[in-house]
Amino acid sequence: MPATAPATSRANAESDPPVLRVDGLGVRFGSQQVLRDISLDLDAGQTLVVLGESGCGKTVLLKTMIGLVRPTAGDVAFEGRSLSRMNDRQLAHLRTKYGFVFQGAALFDSYTIADNIAFPLREHTRLSEHEIAEIVGTLVDEVGLPRTVLLKKPVQLSGGMRKRAGLARALALDPQLVLYDEPTTGLDPIMTDVINELILRVRERPRVTSVVVTHDMSTARKVADRIIMLYPLFRLRPDEPQIVFDGTPADLDRSRDPRVRQFIEGRAGNRLTELLEEQGLTERGRPTATDGGAVTDDETTDDEEETT
Repeated sequence: MPATAPATSRANAESDPPVLRVDGLGVRFGSQQVLRDISLDLDAGQTLVVLGESGCGKTVLLKTMIGLVRPTAGDVAFEGRSLSRMNDRQLAHLRTKYGFVFQGAALFDSYTIADNIAFPLREHTRLSEHEIAEIVGTLVDEVGLPRTVLLKKPVQLSGGMRKRAGLARALALDPQLVLYDEPTTGLDPIMTDVINELILRVRERPRVTSVVVTHDMSTARKVADRIIMLYPLFRLRPDEPQIVFDGTPADLDRSRDPRVRQFIEGRAGNRLTELLEEQGLTERGRPTATDGGAVTDDETTDDEEETT
């Protein structure tokens, strides 16, 4: 496992072909369209933050980038290779170049932390157990965990420690692309900043590219080279683009788009009334006459059909 390298220059990144290209991407689940005509290029060494309210398709976009979700339109290409044209075996091999940090860490409950971090090394390499143990020790040091956690189970760790263990596992195969799904959700402000600092350290590895899905504006402003903001399709006209912002953190703060301002300032506006109307409720919170006073089992709220 190579040691963490000093920050590399990104000056030539723009002249290189994109490490990841999303071209006219659309994703539909049954009758529900989640993503529509998403296009973007991600340069090597860049950190992209994806913002947007619940239900706008952020996590679906993240999973489509690594082939966990197949697009219904358009394509995703990694280093010029189309994911749509790959079979399951080819995709599995490609994912060894990715590191994925899940929202809830997604550690194996029955494994020790050492075995969790070692899992991808045992699955995808022929390293000896001694070599694996050395790499695991280096990784827990890198994410700021004491080595005493290695023999513990995930349930014995705090939320912040589990997140860091999940990051250590994501880095085990020295990935080229690291994807973070809500890495600071549920953490206090201090631990949130610890995770933000770790994201910054990870991108100091040579040519590591990162994609961070988050609701946290402090994370977005601190770690991003570039920010895009998605908007829920049901709030857009058919001719409106789903990416309502694309720029730097400084550009975001200067944006006058009311949709962007509402999100970054955390203002509800008339959203509560809209939510009640979407559920067939009156402003007083009572069922309308047209819905018979009940919400059926197959009807869900924004929170329940979270596609982030």
